[in-house]
Amino acid sequence: MTQGTALPPVRKVGQRSMLAYGFGAVAYGVKDFSFLTFLLLFYNQVLGLPAAQVGFAIMCALILDAFIDPAIGYLSDRTRSRWGRRHPWMYASALPIAAGWLMLWNPPALSQDALLVWVFVSAVIVRTAVSAYEVPSQALTPELSADYDERTRITAYRYLFGWAGGMGMLALSYAWLLAPEPGQESGLLNRASYPGFALVGAIAMAGAILISALGTHREIGRLPRPELHPRPLAAHFRDLWDSVRNRAFAMLMLAGLCYYSAQGISFALSNYLYVHVWRFTGAAFQWLALITFTGVVGAFVIGPRVARRIGKPRAAMGFMIAAALLLSSPYALRLAGLFPAIGSPAMLPLLFAIFTLNTCCGVSATMLGASMMADVVEDSEARTHRRSEGVFYAGSFFVQKCCSGLGIFATGLILWSAGFPEGAAPGTVPVETIDRMTGLFILCYLVLGGAAAFFYRRFPFGKAEHDRRIAAMGAVVK
Repeated sequence: MTQGTALPPVRKVGQRSMLAYGFGAVAYGVKDFSFLTFLLLFYNQVLGLPAAQVGFAIMCALILDAFIDPAIGYLSDRTRSRWGRRHPWMYASALPIAAGWLMLWNPPALSQDALLVWVFVSAVIVRTAVSAYEVPSQALTPELSADYDERTRITAYRYLFGWAGGMGMLALSYAWLLAPEPGQESGLLNRASYPGFALVGAIAMAGAILISALGTHREIGRLPRPELHPRPLAAHFRDLWDSVRNRAFAMLMLAGLCYYSAQGISFALSNYLYVHVWRFTGAAFQWLALITFTGVVGAFVIGPRVARRIGKPRAAMGFMIAAALLLSSPYALRLAGLFPAIGSPAMLPLLFAIFTLNTCCGVSATMLGASMMADVVEDSEARTHRRSEGVFYAGSFFVQKCCSGLGIFATGLILWSAGFPEGAAPGTVPVETIDRMTGLFILCYLVLGGAAAFFYRRFPFGKAEHDRRIAAMGAVVK
């Protein structure tokens, strides 16, 4: 049994360690944004597989994730080495992530059924390797400091770099890696561009992981090292169940399930919306990543300040409601005939302003949710006398990955329900089909975003309760 006496200090983390820790999220940003934005498009529009079948194959990979993520979290909690509990996993994950990524985007010439198996196997490899890094890495958040507001700062850096990695990969993809060749309106359907796209992504992810692991290596001696005693396997499963049935953890899981499902649909459908609804060209795609990242910087600055003023649960709820309303508004206004027409001078500036504000609010909400997850660790420890950082972050990470797969699957169903054709060129899809697609998108996003806001607000404690708990458990102030 893990003894619950080893607490992290209440301290401000050094800037070098903070930057290195945050930089590791570049790997997940590259993976997640590429996975959500381009994977369905690549296998559906470039390789010609039916969207619903591709979405189903990717979602099936989640069956294994249901076992892999908690196992990695649990094993990470119980790892003992001279490099601590987390760093052996972080170092070991770099090469498998790069190899799986190259495999995913470079399928050989296969039949349709064999291609579906290929995308399933490749997705499993990528997801497992990402879990082996991201779960132990995220588990460092509550271990670096027990301070309530410092954890929000730690999380803010991680989200800033994660989105920087994702937005940077999108900008490179639209401007260079997947840019249109002469005579093409869009380069997203050019299969010859994807091997280079895959190679750049693999190098970026492996590099970010190794830089982060090396940069935080100095912190190993300061991290909690709870004692372990041999126990029967059944007792370990009881410990796991005692941890995950925590009410605060359940509220965050439900909020994450709703929001990340909405985000998964939004990202997977984004290129369809950009190309067929707004008729973006190369220049608009190049500006999109930069404009959106402005919203991330806004979240980095605004989110922690609002949380300090009104508390994390209320702030997360407010940001989530605003995000849902903002993103759905241009599509709803377009259907009502109230949004500036395509090609008009006002369309792009207004659209980009809305996207920026939506990103600021959405990232702020999820950033605060991740900070609250760090606070769940001590709430659970006070009840169970065990520190289970890996288990909690495995659950959180599983929900994110689960919802990316569900988002792709749901997007496939939306496209199927709307009657969207495979391999459609811009300007050739009937207006009625586009309207059905956007209507379904609005409905899904508003319902899921509203539900996420509800569950964030139901989080059961705030700063005062956390500080009393930490004081009672005897954390050292540094």
